[in-house]
Amino acid sequence: MTKVFVGMSGGVDSSLTAALIVEQGHDVTGVYMKNWTQDLPGMRCPWADDLADAKRVAVQLGIDFKVFDFESEYRDKVVKYMINEYKLGRTPNPDIMCNQEVKFKLFFETALQEGADMIATGHYARVREGKLLKALDENKDQTYFLYRVSHDALLKTLFPLGEYTKPEVRAMAKERGLATAGKKDSQGICFVGQIGIREFLSQYVETKPGNIIDIASDKILGQHDGAIFYTLGQRHGLDVGGGLPYYVVSKDMDKNEVYVSTNLNDEHLWLKEIELHSPHWIADKPEEGAVYQVRIRHRATLTNATYNNDVLKLDEPQRAITPGQSVVVYDGDMCLGGGIVA
Repeated sequence: MTKVFVGMSGGVDSSLTAALIVEQGHDVTGVYMKNWTQDLPGMRCPWADDLADAKRVAVQLGIDFKVFDFESEYRDKVVKYMINEYKLGRTPNPDIMCNQEVKFKLFFETALQEGADMIATGHYARVREGKLLKALDENKDQTYFLYRVSHDALLKTLFPLGEYTKPEVRAMAKERGLATAGKKDSQGICFVGQIGIREFLSQYVETKPGNIIDIASDKILGQHDGAIFYTLGQRHGLDVGGGLPYYVVSKDMDKNEVYVSTNLNDEHLWLKEIELHSPHWIADKPEEGAVYQVRIRHRATLTNATYNNDVLKLDEPQRAITPGQSVVVYDGDMCLGGGIVA
């Protein structure tokens, strides 16, 4: 009998995952990863409620249950990474780093050390012989966030929800009477939650006001409260008035200046070529000169691109491709991997 450790977050997806793995006849242990417990101004961290919900489902299913405490590693590998990237004027994706460093590295390695043969999570994705495939539900597909997971980890990972839609998952959880069947999905980055990234960063980074400058005329239009808070293509929160809306087209972090334009076709906003930094390929590296589909942000429409030595030439220019964000490469349903925008 295969011994499977299932990551249980206290939500409906991971609860049903555990139930399905039990039904497949495996020896299942539920694991709650304690990654973040800190309350923030105006937001109580719900980790204790989530732990209680995960435990409740484990009892319902009659499976063993453990808590893995990864809080210090999580702070180190995910939270510090995110803060440092913002300080550099980039826009990171902490969920991708969490999957790479915590769920499919720390959790995976700890589970195997404690006797597991495989792990399972509630991600909407599919896996075949260590290769990552899109979920059947395109709307919920999470392969964008999983592109940095290793081939070795995927060889020993189960994603049972990859075959279902979200409404089906809710219905199946309800049919089984799982305690979390009606629980709302959590919103936002796990440790930021509802308060938003600006409020979170304000706790850790000292910011000061600076100028908002029209890139065409070099005219100062107003003040911002920290260049760190602005991202390429952003329109809201500039508060510079005038007729046409302004968009962020560039930042100078050393001078703490934000450059804006009313011109949606401004060359700073559009890219036709992307150099991939820190590329990660799950199994096979893309072929030189071959055409693939790429996703420049979660849920963005796939666009064709030609691959050459970790540079992607897009068929059509794409707007607001932001340094620090990930670009993920697909060959049909298969996620090959990707890299980070320079």
